[in-house]
Amino acid sequence: MRFFRRLTFLIPLCLGIAIFTYTSALLRKEKRVDASPEIAVALPLFVQVLMSGGDRFLAANLGTIRGLITESEKMQPEEYKILAQLQVDVSWLNPANEDNYYTASAILPWNGEVDAAQTVLRRASLARPFDLYPPFYYAFNLVYFKNDPIEASAWLRARAPLLPNTDERLMLENFAARWVDRAKDLRLAAAVVESMAKQAMRKDFREYLETRAQRLRDLIALRGAAGAFLKKEGHPPQTIEQLVEKGFIPAIPSDPFGAGFKLDSDGTPIFGGERVDVYGNKY
Repeated sequence: MRFFRRLTFLIPLCLGIAIFTYTSALLRKEKRVDASPEIAVALPLFVQVLMSGGDRFLAANLGTIRGLITESEKMQPEEYKILAQLQVDVSWLNPANEDNYYTASAILPWNGEVDAAQTVLRRASLARPFDLYPPFYYAFNLVYFKNDPIEASAWLRARAPLLPNTDERLMLENFAARWVDRAKDLRLAAAVVESMAKQAMRKDFREYLETRAQRLRDLIALRGAAGAFLKKEGHPPQTIEQLVEKGFIPAIPSDPFGAGFKLDSDGTPIFGGERVDVYGNKY
């Protein structure tokens, strides 16, 4: 009797294994069709919440997991848009989700989805005022992808006082001062840094900001001299030393940070350490 009971159990099991093996072999010969990206990655918000039993935070966690397991290096441009929408959805469901903003900042801007990344990072900055990284990444994208260093500086200066850690506050304020150097309007940049210096509580940091502001003023003076040179000579200077040789400026200013000053390809004075990245931004 026990033998027949085992046989009754084993026959369906063996039959199932045989069917699975046979169908698997057939499927290997078929061309695979990927699931629709909309189904595989992103779902409407109300569906995500319903599938999570009405728990928006659970829905956010599940959305984050779906984003993390996606093989982004194999994605097509249109699929990055779907991934971007997923990340934006998660930031609405739970803006404080740490994995969400890390993933968004690491993947989206570099694949054409800067605005979506900024939405996620802005929400994370507001939901996590104690966290250094969301405002930093947000400002970074403003500088390198949006070419808006003035707005980046303003954002960092607004978020820095909210950080509980003094060193992290100074870090954001330092980047606010450094990135504003890249503004096209150098007079505005110098005014911003000078304003920061007046508000700085620590003496050493105030002096540091004052030095940066003076450095910007020196660059403004050099560009004024280069403009006068061009107007009088009919061509831009070939070397920065010509501004002194022709009497357009008494001496080349000393750069307290050691990079010095030089001319770019158009004969415009810039900081000596500046280079141009693939987006045309000077750094």
